[in-house]
Formats: sequence, structure tokens, C-alpha cells
Amino acid sequence: MKVNFYNAKKLKYLNMLNSGKAKRNSKGVITKDAAFQKRDAPTGRIEPLRSWFGNTKVVTQNELEEYRNAVKSKNPYDVLLSTGNVPYSVINNEVKLKKKYDLSNAFGSKGQSKIPKLGYSSLEEMKNKCQKAKESNVSTARKDKIKGQSHRIWNELYKVIDSSDVVVHVLDARDPLGTKCNQIEEFIKNKAQHKHLVYVLNKVDLIPTSFTSKWLKLLGKEHPCIAYHSNSLDNHYGKENLMNLLRQLKTLYKKDNLSVGFVGYPNSGKSSIINTLRGKDVCKSAPVPGETRSWQYITLTKDLYLIDCPGVVPISDYKQAVLRGAIRIENVEEPDDLIPDVIQLAGVEAIEACYKIKFSGVEELFESISKKYGKISKGGEPNIDLISKMILHDLQRGKIPYYKSPNETQSQ
Repeated sequence: MKVNFYNAKKLKYLNMLNSGKAKRNSKGVITKDAAFQKRDAPTGRIEPLRSWFGNTKVVTQNELEEYRNAVKSKNPYDVLLSTGNVPYSVINNEVKLKKKYDLSNAFGSKGQSKIPKLGYSSLEEMKNKCQKAKESNVSTARKDKIKGQSHRIWNELYKVIDSSDVVVHVLDARDPLGTKCNQIEEFIKNKAQHKHLVYVLNKVDLIPTSFTSKWLKLLGKEHPCIAYHSNSLDNHYGKENLMNLLRQLKTLYKKDNLSVGFVGYPNSGKSSIINTLRGKDVCKSAPVPGETRSWQYITLTKDLYLIDCPGVVPISDYKQAVLRGAIRIENVEEPDDLIPDVIQLAGVEAIEACYKIKFSGVEELFESISKKYGKISKGGEPNIDLISKMILHDLQRGKIPYYKSPNETQSQ
């Protein structure tokens, strides 16, 4: 009969003594490492989180009040040894009272009243100053409606560039130079020379094939350029070429994992390209600007990762921003002022072929569309605002074809 001389407490004590030693064979070679003394550990990949890039730390009101009571000096003999970078407004929460003026001597023979300082000397000067302030407020309000110009969006862009090994700049094939962000190229050239920049010419199905080959030849002189179009998950072109290029870059980097960031203009098709590469809707995409609000991390394969970025707009011209699709049509103010620019950009023949009408001027265009499509307001007059937004909407969606020739841009 076997008797167990060791109880649970003794076994625990013996295991504690043996756990700190490594097991060796007869030759003295370690066969099993001791606990917490392993030298070889499997290398893994840490997924980037949004908390890495946070620049603030949120504390509760109770913690802040406790910190104030601990740091605040209570009498003149207490000395604050180390203030650090703590602002004194956090320590001392007292509100400074406004200076009180004694009005008893403001009037009379011994009055001490002061002449007020005005920013203008006449009513005409005041009127001009108010007019300039009003115009500046209108321009600021219009700028706020342009998707991709806020400080938060630009911060998201630099986060994506920092997290990516390869940066894919998505361009609109109808106007590649107009939708190219030079700030991205300058940033990579000056501060991230180890990163590769690749151009993807999206929406090539909206321009002639001859123009596509010319743009590829022109843009390919600076960086690798690939033609692409991503209408839907079933109807797309250029996926194999882009995947082959990414595999070659992964071999060139000699890394186990490769991160690819997609940047570019709003509504240029970044999220749609990622969906076609993945084979399903992993990114929220829509034919309107500003659908992607923050960067998204997508796993394509076990060693290839994609990062989607919100669109950025490097220009402040309101008209050009509308024509290039950086502003949602429902937010456009006075859209009828942009119709002459649409006619100049697309041409009279393209608009006539789209709506199957004939016109010789802007007013005749409004009348023809209102009669054919019933866009009439009260009194039998054409609904100019509705018709203008319909034309701008069709221009952004590609229903009204337009494209710029590489020869014209080179001559300019």
C-alpha cells in the first residue's frame, strides 16, 4: 500500500523550489527553460490601434479635484518643489474679476472721461468694414462644407502615411493632375523616403483608352502607375496588376507583413478599390464625398494589410472643389453660378447628348430641361436651383462625360 507523505502545501513548496531551475541533460545542455527565462520567443505583429495616436488623457472630475488639493499651496510658507509642465490654471481655479471703474469723477469740470477708440473714422469706412467681414464669413462657411479640409482629416492622413509601408495615391482618371495632392508627395520625399508611392488611375472606364495610355505613360515617369476601375464587386478591372505590384514590393521590403495605405481626393474610389481587392464590402463606400470619416484597417491576406483613409482636399477654390466632387451637391449654395463652368468643362455636345436637348445658352438650357423633365416651379418658371443641382449631380456621377487631355496639361 502506497502512502502519500506529501500534502498539498508541501507539493506547492517543492514545485516553487524546482520552478526556478532549468532542466539539463547529462551533458549539461538546457533541455527545458526555467519559467520566465525563455530566450527564444515567437515574433508576432502588433495591430495598430487608434489609442496610439491620442494626444490627450481624460481624467475624471474627482481626480482633477484631488490633484488640485494636493498641489495647491495653502500658505505662503509652503513651497511647490516640482511644478513640471502643469499649467497654473489647473492648480488655481479662481476667476479674475474685472476692474471696477469709479464713475463719480467722469463728468463735470474735473471730469476724467476718455475718448473711446474706434476702428473707423466715418460711417462709410464702418460700412466697408462690415461688408468685408460678411464676405469673409461667407467664404469661411463655404470652406467648411468642403470635405477633406479640416485639421482632423489631415491628422488622419498623416497617421495613415506613418502606419503604411506603401502609399497608394488614388487619382480620378478624368482629371488626374487636378485630383493629385502634392503635399503627400512632398511629405514622402522629404520625411519618408523609405516608403514607396504608387499611383492608381481609377475610373478609366469614363475616358477613352487612348487617353488612359497617355496618362499612364506621363504619370509613370514619376512613380509606378496602374489603370483601374471599380464599378462594383463583379465589374472591375486592374485587380491582378495591383496585386502583382504589391507582391513585388513585399519581396523588395523583405518583411513578413506589409501595410498599404490608400490616400487621395474625396470620392476618388479608395474604399471601392479596397472592396474589390477584398472581394466583399468591408469599407463603407458611396458615390458622394466624405463617406469615410476615419481610417480603417483591413486584413487582405495573412501578410498584407490595407488602410483606408478619408479624402483630403489641398485646394480652397470653391468652384473647383464642387466640380471635382469634394462637396456634396445638396450643400452647394447658388448652384446656378456653376453651370457655365460645367458647360466649359464638359462641352455643349456632351450635355445635349446626355439630356437629348438642344440649347445655345444657359437660360435656354434651363428652359429645355424644365420642359422635358417637368422641373417647373410656381408660375410656370423653370426651377433653376433644382435643375442646376441635377446637372452637377450627373457631372459627379459620370453621366455627363468629361476628361482632360494630357497634351493640354503639358502645354499649360
